[in-house]
Amino acid sequence: MTTTGAPFGRVLTAMATAFHADGSLDLDGVQNVARHLVAHGHDGLVVSGTTGESPTTTVEEDGEILAAVRDAVGPDVKLVAGVGTNDTRTSLTLASQARERGADGVLLVTPYYNKPGQRGILHHFRQVVDAAELPVMLYDVPGRTGSTIALETYEELAGWEPVVAVKDAVGDLVRGLRVGQLGLAVYSGDDAANLGWLAHGAVGVVSVCGHACGDDLRAMVEAYDAGDPVKAREIHTRLLPVYDAMMGVPNYGATTAKAALELLGVLDNRHVRSPLVALDDDEVADLRAGLVAADLL
Repeated sequence: MTTTGAPFGRVLTAMATAFHADGSLDLDGVQNVARHLVAHGHDGLVVSGTTGESPTTTVEEDGEILAAVRDAVGPDVKLVAGVGTNDTRTSLTLASQARERGADGVLLVTPYYNKPGQRGILHHFRQVVDAAELPVMLYDVPGRTGSTIALETYEELAGWEPVVAVKDAVGDLVRGLRVGQLGLAVYSGDDAANLGWLAHGAVGVVSVCGHACGDDLRAMVEAYDAGDPVKAREIHTRLLPVYDAMMGVPNYGATTAKAALELLGVLDNRHVRSPLVALDDDEVADLRAGLVAADLL
């Protein structure tokens, strides 16, 4: 699979963070998840993102997670460390730590809850980009943050050498195409639209469902690269039940990712940190049905 124009690889998943029953970090579990993903189609991983429950992990824990994942997967897998918070000072610390702990890049989401204007977003981004001294993937996900990066803001960011990519979860493929025309590598941030994003010039995916279907995502990307959109569409269509099961329910994200990993035998539990709650037995049964329908169990 070609990696031309894909600074962090083609198939990445925002990986879940394993916890013990008491809520403490389970670094052995973290490493199991990382090894599972690399064994199943991934050439990059995002650690301490939303699916990694980063709002509930400390700076110190984020450093431990990143170091554990690097030890587990070795030097050749691209690691992108989530450093976006709604406090610039904390993000500066995370960015410096990411560089020191062996990240290949950082994921920088727009500050959430504060809802800064575009000048505030630029001010925040500029400080964190400078502190990271690493390639940067922006994360545009207004459904979680309440803020969208304006096209005019992207035009200014396009002149910042470290800013090389964006994980786009805005839901507007044409808008994403325009972002790509500015020279940024666009990654799909929405599993259900992965194929559409590829058709609109995305260089790869940053998935959640990749916890369960990494090999299929890679096969889809490879088929599209090979000029076989029919095969790519067949794979994408077969995965619709898992997209629905993992992303189309109210209690989704880290909760469904961990439950899927439990069903697959990668983790022995599905513990999450409050305010999230683990899937109940009925929800797990629905998730299992989705995985079975997509030929993943």
